Parts: sequence; C-alpha cells; structure tokens
Amino acid sequence: MSIFPSLTGSEYEEDEVQYNQICEKHKHLLETLPKGRGWRTQHLYNYNGFWLGPMTLNANLLLHTYFKCEPTNIILASFMKSGTTWLKALMFSTLNRDRYSFSNHYLHNNSPQSTFPYLDAESYPMTDFTTFSAPRLFATHFARTLLPACMSSCKFVYVCRDPKDVLVSKWHFMSKLRSKDLPPLSFDEAFELFCLGVSEFGPFWEHVLSYWRASLESPDKILFLRYEELKKQPEVVVRKLADFMGKPITMEEEKKGVVGEIIKLCSFENLRNLEINKKGVDKFGKLVEVEKQGFFRKGEIGDWKNHLSEEMKDRINGIIEQKFLGSGLIGFSE
Repeated sequence: MSIFPSLTGSEYEEDEVQYNQICEKHKHLLETLPKGRGWRTQHLYNYNGFWLGPMTLNANLLLHTYFKCEPTNIILASFMKSGTTWLKALMFSTLNRDRYSFSNHYLHNNSPQSTFPYLDAESYPMTDFTTFSAPRLFATHFARTLLPACMSSCKFVYVCRDPKDVLVSKWHFMSKLRSKDLPPLSFDEAFELFCLGVSEFGPFWEHVLSYWRASLESPDKILFLRYEELKKQPEVVVRKLADFMGKPITMEEEKKGVVGEIIKLCSFENLRNLEINKKGVDKFGKLVEVEKQGFFRKGEIGDWKNHLSEEMKDRINGIIEQKFLGSGLIGFSE
C-alpha cells in the first residue's frame, strides 16, 4: 500500500523523496544522538534537550513535516502519567455535551483514548486529519519546544502533576510495556533515572517549564492546570475548560446540573468500572498496544508515600525547587 495514496505522478515522487529523507535523518540521529537507558525500550535519545524513544523521535520528525495546523485546534499536552486519560474524557464530554445524552454517552462504549488522537503516536503521513470537524482535538506528550512553530496559533490545555506521583505511576505503567527481551527496571533504577531527567519525554521539569513559560506569555492560548486542583475542585476546572474551549456552561445548563453530570461520567471510578475499559487494548500508531486497564491504576494524590523513602522525597523536592527557582511555579514540595 502506498504511503501517499492520494498522490500521483510528480507529487508522489516529490513526497516519496521527502519521506525517505526523513527516514535517513532518523537513522542518522539514532547513530549520533546521546543515548540513555530506556524505561520501555532499550535506549532513549536526547533530541533538542528531551529524551525520546526511537519511534517517538521518528514521529516527531514526521509531525514537523506533515501535520497541518489549524488555529481552531485544541491540544491536550502533558508529561506522561499526569492525568491525560481523565482530561481527554473531560474535554471531549464538555465540548460535545450537546451531541450525547449522559444516559447513552459515547464513553459508555468507547475508551477515552479514542476520543482524540495522540500526535506523537500517529502514523504519518498516512493519517488524514482533514476530515475532523473543528475544533479538532489532539493530545501530545511532547514538550512545547519540540512542537512545530505553526502550533503557536493553536490552543493548549496543559496538566501537570506532583513529580513524585508521576514517577510512581510512570514506573508501574512502563514496567508493563517494557520489552520482555530486556531485564526489568527496578523502582530504585527508575528513581535514579528520573532524577537525572532520563525518562520518556523528560526531563520532567523542563517539560513542565516549557508550557508554564508559554502560558505566561500567551495566557489566552495555554490553560495551565494542576492534577491536584482537578481532584479537589473538578467543578471549577470543568467550567474553566468550557470557557477556554469556547463553549461556556450556560445558566440553563447550570440549573440542570450539567457540570456535575460531566464530572460523574468522567470520574476515575466510573471510567475504570465501565466494561469497555476493563478488557482489550488501545492502539497507538502501528506498533504500540496498551491494555485498557493500564490507564486506570489508582489516580490518587500522594501514592508516592507508599514507594518513596524520606531521602527520595527530599531529593526530588530539592531538584524541583532548584529547577523551578525564579519561574513563579511552586507547590510541588509536599
């Protein structure tokens, strides 16, 4: 099957040459970039200051070449294991609340992962997003500085989470995905790598800061959220999302309790207990399959206390305090 099914003649030849050039660039990068130990794959590669797996690096190169931005795009961005699945469900349900009834909702029969695609796992250039109606919803784990410049016209929702909980959740998640051909990655090893910044899409602090700084420069373009805020005040966050996405909650909807219905539908407990999320896999691109249950482990605040010693806690808190110093971003040193 052609990778450019809609092209013929000289257009095909031109794009085929371009595609082959990207593949060659990817091969060259894998041979020359600094390497670190991977959590899922054997190696990660440091590309423009961030650690990416080999296939993710290739997706980034293709994204820059083939993705066509539209100003109405809304992109959910996050570091891995920061509440992405929950935000996907909330954003989709909030934006499409006039399309589905809460008694017979899309999410009752479909995984939250299917609501909108990951830009960093799609099979470019075959994936065609032109048929998506506006506003198109996408998700990414790429740092802001790794995204195409054209995306500065798009809106972003960014969610960050206490790095200690991120570490624990990410280790559990990646351990399930790790190749059976590789030795297991112990928690102590994962902790050390995390502190060094070596984890998929890391360093954590640089990832968060890339969106934090952009949100200060363009607050109308980037809604910066905290996972802990979402857990404690979901009603406030849903209203923020509705306003930011250009579909505010109306007075009539407030009277009908629509905000509460969205929160109930998208709650961690409800999503986890739906039959659709108990079995089967979600596919990301051509090569990655993840068991649906893997996206619903605990979703708690403070689970790190069951895994980290006092010394570990102090080390991560110290790193974050140092890295965020002067940024105005605080509140991760519990």
